[in-house]
Amino acid sequence: MFATTPIQPASAPRAGLALPRLRGVTGTRWVAGALLAVVLATLGGGVLAQSMRIKEVAAVQGVRSNQLTGYGLVVGLDGTGDQTNQMQYTAQAMNNYLQQLGITLPAGINPQFKNVAAVLVTAQLPPFAQAGQAVDVTVSSIGNAKSLRGGTLITTPLKGVDGEIYALATGNLIVSGAGASGGGSKVQVNHLSAGRIPGGGQVERAVPNPFLSGDTLTLGLNSADFATASRVAQAINRALGDGTAQALDGRMVQVRAPADSNARVAFMAQVEELRLDATVPSARVIVNARTGSIVLNQAVTLSPVAVAHGNLSVSISSTPVISQPNALSTGGQTVVTEKTDIKIQQEPGALVQMRAGAQLSDVVNALNALGATPQDLLAILQAMKSAGALNAELEVI
Repeated sequence: MFATTPIQPASAPRAGLALPRLRGVTGTRWVAGALLAVVLATLGGGVLAQSMRIKEVAAVQGVRSNQLTGYGLVVGLDGTGDQTNQMQYTAQAMNNYLQQLGITLPAGINPQFKNVAAVLVTAQLPPFAQAGQAVDVTVSSIGNAKSLRGGTLITTPLKGVDGEIYALATGNLIVSGAGASGGGSKVQVNHLSAGRIPGGGQVERAVPNPFLSGDTLTLGLNSADFATASRVAQAINRALGDGTAQALDGRMVQVRAPADSNARVAFMAQVEELRLDATVPSARVIVNARTGSIVLNQAVTLSPVAVAHGNLSVSISSTPVISQPNALSTGGQTVVTEKTDIKIQQEPGALVQMRAGAQLSDVVNALNALGATPQDLLAILQAMKSAGALNAELEVI
């Protein structure tokens, strides 16, 4: 079934739409992207410019988040922890933790901590974060623990790439899965070996950033584009005076900012709210070879081309056959063999002429005329690109 969404008015078209993934039904061929063609026909399929704020296309250079990671232990599991006879580092880490608490185990004792699991703890340290602020942390098992549900993360230091500790993490895990097993059967819903602790990390050290240093700030565009960089500079100069901003290249725009911290914050707040007309993006087709998803943006066009497409299916079936000796034979044995049947079925493919398409709706209608599944469209689009008929950059992820 399709998940339908309200149709947006024609004044605000979407920049890129995905061809829906359809599943075939016996005796019926689904046409990929049929619903998309209806939506585009309603919108008119035109390439229209949108108005957006500067904060949506650029960010201050150097003001970013930082990744933190740490090794920790989750305790309190209901027998679903690591098997420490296979995961030696879990028992070693637990022994080290007990020694820090003043508890030393006798030599030669190897306890089995079935309610303990070794985990990696990760977090994002946001910009301008100060000591004492809370951040969310993600906890992931690195052993053979069956589930982290109901566990508690003991205090774990989180370090940056420089090896310094920037936060501490602890708390009870929230695992969005559930599972049960017994008698050789197992039922599991979602993932049980990872969870989150909202606000489980506490910042211990702030990361300096260049926001208040120097007389200028640099805005870095999310995507390199000379037209967008030029429009950002023009919008700032038009609102705040000539010479305030200048585009350095297709990615960076330098802006003169006040030296006072309060004035600089107010200045950047004003700059981020300035609006500019979005440029038409470069034509691009994104193909996910693992899932069969295909996404085309509004700038994709087609040149006249003819395509012949047919399906080739090979089916192999194996049937066990039991061969027994005669009733009066001596020394005979019952033998089990397999009978293999191989069938090859090839569907005829007609040559379909695809006319030139100047709008996204024309491109989708032309692809729908092929009657191909999303998986077949992957090969067709690559062949069209090689033939020079697809006027877009083809990117496979």
